[in-house]
Amino acid sequence: MGEQLDPFSASNLPDFISSQKIGRPVNFEGQTNRGHPFSGLKKRGQSSRSWVKIDQDGNSAVLELDKATIMKRCSLPSRDLRLLDPLFIYPSSILGRERAIVVSLEKIRCIITAEEVILMNARDASVVQYQSELCKRLQSNHNLNVKDDLPFEFKALELVLELSCLSLDAQVNELEMEVYPVLDDLATNISTLNLEHVRRLKGRLLTLTQKVQKVCDEIEHLMDDDDDMAEMYLTEKKERAEAHASEELEDNIGEDFESSGIVSKSAPVSPVGSTSGNFGKLQRAFSSIVGSHKSLLSSSSIGENIDQLEMLLEAYFVVVDNTLSKLSSLKEYIDDTEDLINIKLGNVQNQLIQFQLLLTAATFVAAIFAAVTAVFGMNLQDSVFQNPTTFQYVLLITGIGCGFLYFGFVLYFKHKKVFPL
Repeated sequence: MGEQLDPFSASNLPDFISSQKIGRPVNFEGQTNRGHPFSGLKKRGQSSRSWVKIDQDGNSAVLELDKATIMKRCSLPSRDLRLLDPLFIYPSSILGRERAIVVSLEKIRCIITAEEVILMNARDASVVQYQSELCKRLQSNHNLNVKDDLPFEFKALELVLELSCLSLDAQVNELEMEVYPVLDDLATNISTLNLEHVRRLKGRLLTLTQKVQKVCDEIEHLMDDDDDMAEMYLTEKKERAEAHASEELEDNIGEDFESSGIVSKSAPVSPVGSTSGNFGKLQRAFSSIVGSHKSLLSSSSIGENIDQLEMLLEAYFVVVDNTLSKLSSLKEYIDDTEDLINIKLGNVQNQLIQFQLLLTAATFVAAIFAAVTAVFGMNLQDSVFQNPTTFQYVLLITGIGCGFLYFGFVLYFKHKKVFPL
């Protein structure tokens, strides 16, 4: 007999099973695709996006940068870049890092460094206004050779705060112009349409109040933390790092010059020369101690000299707090209008209850009158029914009695202060 074939050998397996054993995916036509099955798809986090770079002279350029490049360029963690993602909605925040300031206020999302501003390229009016205004201010200062006390990062941060405060204040003013007429109309004419309009406006008021409150809290948090404000002095930290690097370079040059051994050719090697190495080590240790001491002094000086940023933040904190006060006044006006409407509705309800009491008393009196007439309408054998005028007297006396009974009810209600006097 011939050799029996193994039904489970690799040669007899179907194409899709053998390909999966090798690790290659198979399409529906039986052909294998080399590589990862989703190799044609880009990772969402690694895709390049359009950014606008604005330098210190006010020159702008459009760049295509991915997430990794920005993280390496600005020394930022990935969680900070999520604040700049337009696909996600994050609350307003200002984060100070080692080499950059991450700002997300309103629709302006940018990274501010000591040399440039990297802005998310978008067609929103706020972003376009920020880009044009920042370039205009920087170019005017550069052309006029005007030296401003504020460093570059604070100029960019100030413009973000200014435009954000103006945007929030404009939204508040627009809401005020829309709310006050509707509330006045509702106070005079309580209707379902006006109530629905006020409900929508109240929802907008709540959303806007949360946005303004978050900006106010963020600025207040920065003002309360001196370390965070000291961390935002990017230009001063850069200058200090450059000075420290130049000092280390000079120390290294001096050490190389000393180690080169400029010694007399005729002089023999003396034991004093052996101490030069120890002296160089001591000098290096001393220079490192001095450098670290200088860096500590400079960092402490930055921590103490934060009045410039504190005054900047305090100025815009007053503006945001004023905007928040407007919203609080508007909310109080809405609450007062609601209280007035509730009072009016309560008054109408009281009037309906009073009218219901009067109708109930009248119904009771009418029932008594109907009971008397029903008794005399029966076929009873009595001498009273033989005189026709007797029934008229009965009706007259019953009507007068019912009238007195009704007025008695009214006086009783007034005595109990159910009805106004």
